[in-house]
Amino acid sequence: MHMADALLSPAVGLTMCAVSASACVYATKKIKAENELEEQQIPLMGVGGALVFAAQMINFTIPLTGSSGHIGGGILLAVLLGPYPSFLTIVAVLVIQALFFADGGLLALGCNIFNMGVIPCLLIYPLLFAPIIKKGVNKHRLTTAAILSVVVSLQLGAFSVVMETLLSGVTALPFGTFITLMQPIHLAIGIVEGLITAAILVFVYQMRPEMLDIKLKGKNCGLSLKKVVAILAVITVMAGGALSLYASQNPDGLEWAIMGVTGSEQLIANDTVHKVSARIQQITAFLPDYSFKSQNGGTSISGIIGAAITCALAGGTALIIKHKRQRKNQS
Repeated sequence: MHMADALLSPAVGLTMCAVSASACVYATKKIKAENELEEQQIPLMGVGGALVFAAQMINFTIPLTGSSGHIGGGILLAVLLGPYPSFLTIVAVLVIQALFFADGGLLALGCNIFNMGVIPCLLIYPLLFAPIIKKGVNKHRLTTAAILSVVVSLQLGAFSVVMETLLSGVTALPFGTFITLMQPIHLAIGIVEGLITAAILVFVYQMRPEMLDIKLKGKNCGLSLKKVVAILAVITVMAGGALSLYASQNPDGLEWAIMGVTGSEQLIANDTVHKVSARIQQITAFLPDYSFKSQNGGTSISGIIGAAITCALAGGTALIIKHKRQRKNQS
């Protein structure tokens, strides 16, 4: 559901960039104020961001539609890390994708952060997921909460995309027709992502239940966190380096909906702001569309390099926030 710049007017795109930047500042302040970022979460932020980056490269086919989807990862990270660290991790993923791989426009970055980060991490997790598991975690409740939360997140995210294009005055995408295509296809994608998210969370819960159940915090109930991080790192390398080669070539839900309305997967915008944004992205994206500029291929390399950069950015962000909080406490 990565939006391209052509779907937005400069006014809407820049406004949403300001909104998402404010959300980043707010999340950082909440982490500092509440000391939410524990020492063991720092490597988990890094590997979690890398895992989501790699997983988003693996599009799965939606049967009978000619479309595909990929996981967003917001709910998954929110459960593992908490709402604010997970949000900053998703931001790291989206920034790396836009800058280095031209996946999602630079003008659209604020919208993508809002739709794929703010909605699942800062809204749906505390308002839907957390209340469902409030009485305690078990496999059934964890599965139910994961599927419902992911489905609602994607439905709201898809609706936000439609509203953002409507406010941008994109006449090629009439509201009624566009939303009629966007919501059902993202319902199907949400169900698949929900099942994947639930499976990963149940796996983690079986290894380290105290990571997900507040009643068990501080108790060593399973494997060490280092082993959990190591296992997730191995899964990341496999996903980015190997499984991404077998990703569906069908258009994703957003591209499919756009094609259903306009007959083309992409729209074109030629004003100055869009041209500048595109030019900057051409310069920064050394593996556009996860391929080499001079030839096809490079998917595996893109997956590994992108996951590594995302891990460094997300983990580095966590270290900086932790360091600043420690200096504040000492002063």
